[in-house]
Amino acid sequence: MLKINELKLILLQKQQMIKIAIIEDEPAVRNEITYLIEQESDTKIIGWSADVENTVKLIEENSPDVILMDIQLQDGTAFDVLKNLKTLPENIVFLTAYNQFAICAIKYGALDYLLKPIDQTELKEALERFRRKKENNPQWMKQISLAENSLDNDNLPETIVLNSVNNIRIIKVQDIVYCKGDGPYTFFFFNNGEKILISKPLKFYEEILSAPNFLRTHQSYLVNRKYISGVKQSEYLLLNNNEEIPISSRRKSFILNQLFPAK
Repeated sequence: MLKINELKLILLQKQQMIKIAIIEDEPAVRNEITYLIEQESDTKIIGWSADVENTVKLIEENSPDVILMDIQLQDGTAFDVLKNLKTLPENIVFLTAYNQFAICAIKYGALDYLLKPIDQTELKEALERFRRKKENNPQWMKQISLAENSLDNDNLPETIVLNSVNNIRIIKVQDIVYCKGDGPYTFFFFNNGEKILISKPLKFYEEILSAPNFLRTHQSYLVNRKYISGVKQSEYLLLNNNEEIPISSRRKSFILNQLFPAK
């Protein structure tokens, strides 16, 4: 009769292993990721690379289930890798140090990413998202393109990807009237009267929908300057659709200076 531990071992061996490729040019970070992955019971590292050419070869020859890939490589970027692949993979988790432009690019495309140094809990969550994934994303190529373009452009991109509960949508930034935060969620209000709920906090979008185009008037509001028609008693923004958005007392000076700069 099999013992409990022996039974667990048999079940584990039958379990489908997740093949992971590590694309990272910093040895210390690579070793850290390797250690964290080895703590998972259903993962297997199939190889690593630090440059564009070898990364393309590694991915095409091994077809990894998950690709952990740094944005900046020895001789190019992750986007250079994607351009050279015959088939664009959807199973990428981007890695980045705290770089405002790189993070903004990833957020614009609603791509999956981990911030270095890698947190074990966040890595577990990224792997769990892969385990739950059941179908292909028809918008993936557009998301990659949007992120790459925003990385090369300091201006506000024309579109942003919003990953809602039901679907993934690519939205024109100019159509966003304002965003309203509600704890871990954000409501997007559009110029056609539509409203979308996104399961990310308002702070997530404040960094990419930033001044001078968007103004954080209040803890709960981020407003597209394009739709501001006036100010009421220095306490509310008046919008073109007749809505009133509150201005917090501590943000009042900044908001008024943005709208009415001193000459």
